[in-house]
Amino acid sequence: MNSEKETFQSKNYIWKSILYRFSQFVGFLIGARFFVALLLTFALYVSTFFLFNQDETFRKFVFDFKVHGIIFCTVVTILAGGIINQFYDLEKDHIVKPFRTRIQSFIKQKYFLYAYLVLSAISLGVAWTISHKVFAFFVVYQFFMWFYSHKLSRLLMINNLTFVSLTLYPFFGMMVYYETFSRKVMLMAIFLFLILLCIDIVKDMLTKSVDKAFGYTTIPNYFKSRNTQIIIISLLMITMAVSMKLIAKTGISGFMAYYFTGGLFVMILCIYLLLSSSRRNKFFTLNILRFWVFIGIIAMLLNGIENKL
Repeated sequence: MNSEKETFQSKNYIWKSILYRFSQFVGFLIGARFFVALLLTFALYVSTFFLFNQDETFRKFVFDFKVHGIIFCTVVTILAGGIINQFYDLEKDHIVKPFRTRIQSFIKQKYFLYAYLVLSAISLGVAWTISHKVFAFFVVYQFFMWFYSHKLSRLLMINNLTFVSLTLYPFFGMMVYYETFSRKVMLMAIFLFLILLCIDIVKDMLTKSVDKAFGYTTIPNYFKSRNTQIIIISLLMITMAVSMKLIAKTGISGFMAYYFTGGLFVMILCIYLLLSSSRRNKFFTLNILRFWVFIGIIAMLLNGIENKL
């Protein structure tokens, strides 16, 4: 009887141990924003091959290890940035994202910091082996990721502009690497910048009171709600103007033409939702804009495949 009880306790201990380790692993992935990094990796590969890379064949691109190295450094840097950001935002996240914070609690914060240092060192080490210019590029990227989390995320307007700029920084790097400067690419970059800026401001609207309590000076808790709505609606209208410019003046065609045309209706829907002060409508607006960014990546992939074939 005692033997059966000991066996049961042993199995129960093993199961709890496995579950705890799994929770730690999931907590690390969430803390490092792994799924965001995964999406950005996909977006980088799609935009690099189908937008910035105008001349290389698919075979040459596959064996261009310098490009893969740069994308690898970018992903590792994003993971490190996610870790340091959650370290500084931990108290705020306890209220805004309780489930995620609970999962992350399975790992001590000091291990997150160790992971941040290791990931940063790996990224810079690989960048150094590629070239000194790439190394300098990632030193700047890592510095501003840390500085954003440490200081800039609490400053009015600078927080939104820095966050969006850091999101687009790797894409800018790829554009410089391939020297792909054109009117179409610049307008697409402006379009994406404006949508990401809208997403960040709407997100701040949903966390307005918490941001104010923890000393984050955001647009929604500095201006009145009405003024914040006007700012976002103005940005969406400018985004619509950029979309129309892309369609009419750059000769854009295929899936991307459908994407930017459909985007006009998406922007109108978001403006309609924002005219209401309902929290639910703000949440819908946030997720519609996020989804539309993802649709843009898919549209670029399909458009690129269509053109290559």
